Amino acid sequence: MRQLYSEVKTFNSLIMKVFLVICALCCFVAILKLPIEYYTFLRTIVSLGALLLIYVWTKQKNYALTVVFVIILILFNPLFPVYLHRKSIWIPLDIITGLLFLIFAFYKKSEPAKQEEKATEILPVQKTYSRDRIVSAKREIH
Repeated sequence: MRQLYSEVKTFNSLIMKVFLVICALCCFVAILKLPIEYYTFLRTIVSLGALLLIYVWTKQKNYALTVVFVIILILFNPLFPVYLHRKSIWIPLDIITGLLFLIFAFYKKSEPAKQEEKATEILPVQKTYSRDRIVSAKREIH
């Protein structure tokens, strides 16, 4: 059962990588002068990619990256489009967004290195209690 879960997780990871690379490539192609329909398609696919990453990073509690892709989602959303009217403004945004998608397509969360278990002898620890204190036999009587 564990192996099946691992295979499904790997398959989902592969699908996500492919989708994010497609998002990145679409951003890079957007630098060219293309019909308005392409840019509507671009807004849709980049918004879906941003939503996917927002979901993943919110689940991982990585809120800094979540904020970055919320901004991308706002800029590229197809429902309430942001019009920047000049291609010279969109080109750097497309390049940066494409690079971010590429970087995070191959981003791997670093796992803490497992320390080798060493055979060590565990000695029992003798507990001390306050009632075990030795009290001096000499007491001054006043």
